[in-house]
Amino acid sequence: MYKVIEARLFQGYHTGRFPAVAPKLPDHFQGWPRLKAGSCPQDCRACVDICPAKAVSVSADGPQIDCGRCLFCAKCATVCPRQAIEFSQEYRLGTFAREELIAKPGEDSWTPPTTGNAQCRDFCGQSLKIRQVSAGGCAACELDFNVLNTLAWDMGRFGIKVVASPRHADCILVTGPVTRNMHLALQKTYNAMARPCWVIACGACAISGGVFTDSPEAHGGMENIFKPDLYIPGCPPHPTTILEALLRLMGRC
Repeated sequence: MYKVIEARLFQGYHTGRFPAVAPKLPDHFQGWPRLKAGSCPQDCRACVDICPAKAVSVSADGPQIDCGRCLFCAKCATVCPRQAIEFSQEYRLGTFAREELIAKPGEDSWTPPTTGNAQCRDFCGQSLKIRQVSAGGCAACELDFNVLNTLAWDMGRFGIKVVASPRHADCILVTGPVTRNMHLALQKTYNAMARPCWVIACGACAISGGVFTDSPEAHGGMENIFKPDLYIPGCPPHPTTILEALLRLMGRC
């Protein structure tokens, strides 16, 4: 017993102070894109052609990025001849509507929406029980979500907890493009949940299918099955992005 107390005192306090203190992100972190307005060179589709997820399009106003598809690899920024694309360090990427994930030219700054599901805030403002389902994911989104249970993040201090049974869950957090083999399991998990319940699409694959959008073995994301209440983009989303979005869903951030 004394050795445990001694070890605890020696280790000190390791849990981050987010959201009271802004997170320290690595220099290579790619957040919400900033797109320069103005016409692109004629017939230039370098950014479109290099995007592995088909997230970039070009209009008369300039490039446009669907962050629900985007892998945040920044390849488009490296090939743009007029440097019209750059990725900021804005980590607050979670939204409550699919159309809010479209980054348009000329938007110098982006503020995440604060108006979410009022019923969810009323039910889950102090605690949120999550059943996580990996619907054919590569495990990257799953790992970054699991990180939130570690000492460094400790999402339990906000009343957020992962539960084993969907019958004990307030919401279902889905990762992966929803493969054909996982479709029935996901449907059964959702049907087993008590009502009201909410759906969270975590990662590009869950939102849009990501790089598997055109695969006959995947359903191209959650919207073809259930309508998500919260979208958390990224490939994978940074743990800070996930935690901030969950807190905003609860009305605590």
